[in-house]
Amino acid sequence: MKRLWKDVAVDREGGGWTIRLDGKPLKTPGRAALALPTELLAEAIAEEWRSAKDEIDPRAMPLTGLANGAIDRVAPERQTFATDLGRYAEADLLCYRAERPSGLIERQKVDWDPLLGWARRHYEVDFATTAGLIHVDQPAMTVERLIHAVAALDPFRLAGLSPLVTIGGSLVAALAVLEKAITPQQAWEAVSLDERWQLERWGADSEAATALDNRRADFLAAARFLELLEA
Repeated sequence: MKRLWKDVAVDREGGGWTIRLDGKPLKTPGRAALALPTELLAEAIAEEWRSAKDEIDPRAMPLTGLANGAIDRVAPERQTFATDLGRYAEADLLCYRAERPSGLIERQKVDWDPLLGWARRHYEVDFATTAGLIHVDQPAMTVERLIHAVAALDPFRLAGLSPLVTIGGSLVAALAVLEKAITPQQAWEAVSLDERWQLERWGADSEAATALDNRRADFLAAARFLELLEA
């Protein structure tokens, strides 16, 4: 897609906000109106379009992509989407600990135990943890309550929460970001601990480092998307 517009404007429309390119309202890939719930989010998305070069790079427009997803993908099947996302509680990253070495075990304990502790208090649930990768069943009440918490979210918050969960592998860490119990950077450091440990121990591999940087950018963009919904 090439850039064919000059002016990008944000307008109030109905109960939300819309973006106009040379006066024409921006639409999603599904041809729905890109109706945004907050002015801050609309302005941030407008800035992505203002900053676009001659050739449009979707990776440079993560907020636009998340908004499109909220409208085209999440909203039509919100309950199913939320339930599928909530089922990450069945195998949360934070519940699977290293068997060795001792240094990694200790770092996981320091970074992950406080997050599980927060979720225990906030949602009144408990978690089963294990060493290794063999699946451990979580209490049914834990899974049920976390699915219920996710199902209560609107399509835009679900769209923002989803990358935090799928990139990081932890529903607990993602919910902690949503509830402002932890900063996005702290959450990223927690969910990327194992990969960063390997890079620190064995040295930087350019491809692995680049992949990790890309995941971090997507993770933090999703966290910013959630922040922009709070205005």
